[in-house]
Amino acid sequence: MNTRTLTVALACIATVALVGCDPAATEATPDAPAATEPAAKAPASSASEEKPAEKKVVPNFVGMGLQSAQDTAQAEGFFVLTSHDSAGRGRAQAFDRNWKVCSQNMAAGKTIPTDTTLDFGTVKLEEDCPASDAKEPEAAGEKMPNLVGKAVKVARDALDSGTSITVTDAAQGRMVLMESNWQVCTQDPSPGAALKGQPVEFTAVKFEESCP
Repeated sequence: MNTRTLTVALACIATVALVGCDPAATEATPDAPAATEPAAKAPASSASEEKPAEKKVVPNFVGMGLQSAQDTAQAEGFFVLTSHDSAGRGRAQAFDRNWKVCSQNMAAGKTIPTDTTLDFGTVKLEEDCPASDAKEPEAAGEKMPNLVGKAVKVARDALDSGTSITVTDAAQGRMVLMESNWQVCTQDPSPGAALKGQPVEFTAVKFEESCP
């Protein structure tokens, strides 16, 4: 065995436990191939659509106080709630405990999705429910609507917002402040007259009073 071969063999024996060695090898091994790239991830699944709202039976709210009706509706899972003045006077239900339910837009016993809007027709506790909800006048077009007997508030709302409106007390010369508490007695222009942006005048009394 020549000196070169002996040297290689001794070096191999010293390191064989770690890396292994071929005593006959005299050339360096080529670089190892690059590691295989990981496979591309599968595209994320699209977000699932929202589940439809649960369906439940509508309770009978008529005769209940408005606050109690709202509490009951929410306990049953109905959270989209609104209310309106059944007397057609355009009053806001600022204190729910002072109002009672006269009608509901979804009939009692009907099964509907819980995200359906429930609308309660109401009057104040001391008032009688009307046979049916009073309809507010439609928005005026080119002709003056008949607003006699309507609340001054809804009469004003029926006219263009740019209309100049004057309201006077038909009985005692009082200031007309809470317009939902006053009813129109007379109007100028008269019903059916052409509207051309002219000023409008109303006389009015409180609802518990009679027009002179």
